[in-house]
Amino acid sequence: MTRLAWLRERGMGASILVAALSSAFGVVLIAATGYIGAILLADRFIGESETLAIVVGILTVLLVGVAVFVAAIVTANTFATIVAGRVRNIALMRLIGASARSQRAEVARQGLVVGVIGAFIGLLVGTAVAAAGISIGDALLDAPRAPFALVQPTLLLPAAIVAVTTWAAAWTGSRRVLSVTPLEALGGSVERAHSELVRRPGRNVAAITLFVVGGALLALGIVAGLVTPLGVVIAFLGGLLSFTGLALGAHLVMPPVLRLVGRAFGSSATARLAAENGMRHPERSSRMAIGVVMGVTLVTMFAVAIASTKAVLTATAGGELPEFMASLLDTFSVVMMALVGVSAVIAAVGLVNLLTIGVVQRRRELGLLRSLGLSNGQVRRMILFEAAHVTIAALALGLVLGVVYGWAGAQSLLGSVPVIPGGAAATLVLPALPIAPIAVVIGATAVLTLVAAVVPTRLATRVAPVEALAE
Repeated sequence: MTRLAWLRERGMGASILVAALSSAFGVVLIAATGYIGAILLADRFIGESETLAIVVGILTVLLVGVAVFVAAIVTANTFATIVAGRVRNIALMRLIGASARSQRAEVARQGLVVGVIGAFIGLLVGTAVAAAGISIGDALLDAPRAPFALVQPTLLLPAAIVAVTTWAAAWTGSRRVLSVTPLEALGGSVERAHSELVRRPGRNVAAITLFVVGGALLALGIVAGLVTPLGVVIAFLGGLLSFTGLALGAHLVMPPVLRLVGRAFGSSATARLAAENGMRHPERSSRMAIGVVMGVTLVTMFAVAIASTKAVLTATAGGELPEFMASLLDTFSVVMMALVGVSAVIAAVGLVNLLTIGVVQRRRELGLLRSLGLSNGQVRRMILFEAAHVTIAALALGLVLGVVYGWAGAQSLLGSVPVIPGGAAATLVLPALPIAPIAVVIGATAVLTLVAAVVPTRLATRVAPVEALAE
C-alpha cells in the first residue's frame, strides 16, 4: 500500500475521475451509436439503403474518434500540470543520487496506474449506463431493431486509449521536468515563461501548419460532401488536425485572449493580477482553457450539426422534411446532446482540478500577496477572476469552432444523400444556429466559473501567509 501512497497526492483522484469519465464516455458513445444504428437498419427503407448504412457506420467511427480525442487532451493536460508541480520532489531525488531515467520511468509508471484504474472504472460504469439506456430505449421507443450485442470487443477501445494516453502524457510531461537542473527546480514548480514559449519555432511552426492544413481539408470535405457522404471523413480529418494545431499552439493564442478578456473586469489590483497570471503562466492557463474550449466546441458542434442536418435534408427533400425523419432527428438530437454533455462534465472536472493544483503550487506566491496587504476577499476575487477569464475566453472560441465544425460535419456527411428515393442532392446551406442549446452552453459556462472557483478559493485563504512563505 505504501507504494501506492502517491495516489493520495492532490490531483491524482481527480485525474482518475477524468480518465474514468473519458473511458465511460467512449463506451457509452459506441453503445449508443450501435443501438441507434440497429434501429435505423431495421427500417424498411433505411435498412435497404446502402448509402445510409454507410452514413451510420461512419458516424459511429467518428464519434468514437471524438471520445478518444477528448480523453487524450484532457488526461494529458491534467497530468502535465501535476508533473509540473512535482519538480521539487523530483529534483530532491536527483540530488540524492536518483538518475533522470529512473525518475522519468517512475512518473510514467504512475501515469499508467492512474490511467488503468480510471479506464477500468469507466469501462464498468459506461457498460452499466449503456445497458440501462438500451433497456429504457426498448421500453419507450417500442420500435423493431436489428440484432445488437452490447458487450463487444470494441468497448475496450476507449479504455485502452485512455490508459495509454495517460501513460504517454506522464512520460511527455516528465521530459520538461527532467531538463531542469536540480538547483533551478528547488524553488518549486517550473512553468515556461511566455517569452520562452514564443521562441520555440519547431512547435509553433507545427501548430500553424496543422491548423492551416486542417482548415484546407475541412473546406475540401464540404465540397466533397456534395458528391459522396465520404466527404465527412475528409472533413473529420481536417477538424481533427485543425483543433490539434490549436491545442498545440494554445500557449500562443490563449494568453493574449485571456489578457483581452481580463480588461473587461476593470483595473483593480485583483483584476490586473488575475489577467497577468495568464501571461506569466501561459502553459498552465492554456491547459485550463483548452479543456473548456473542447467541451464547449463539442456541445455546440453537435447542436449545430443536428440543426444543420435538418436544413440540409430539408433542402434535399425539396423544401419539406418528412415527419418521420424530423421526429427521428429530434430523438437522435436529444440522445447525442445528452452523451456529448458528458464532455462538458469532463472539461469541468479538468478545470476544477487544474485550478486547484495551480493554487497549491502557488502557495508561496499567494502567501506573499497576503503578506503585502491583500485580504482574503481580494485573494478570493483574484482566483474567481482567473476562472472567469478562462471560461469566458474558452466559451467565445468554443462557440466559433463548434459552429464551424458542426456545419461542416452535417454538410459533408449529408450533402449528397437524398431523403426520398430519386430526390435531389442539396446545395450548400448556411449554418443553422439553435438558440436554446447555445443559451444552455452559455449558462452552464457561467455556473462552471463559480463552481470551478469554490475549492481553489478556499485553499488559497486557508494557509497563513507566514506558513506559506516558509515552504
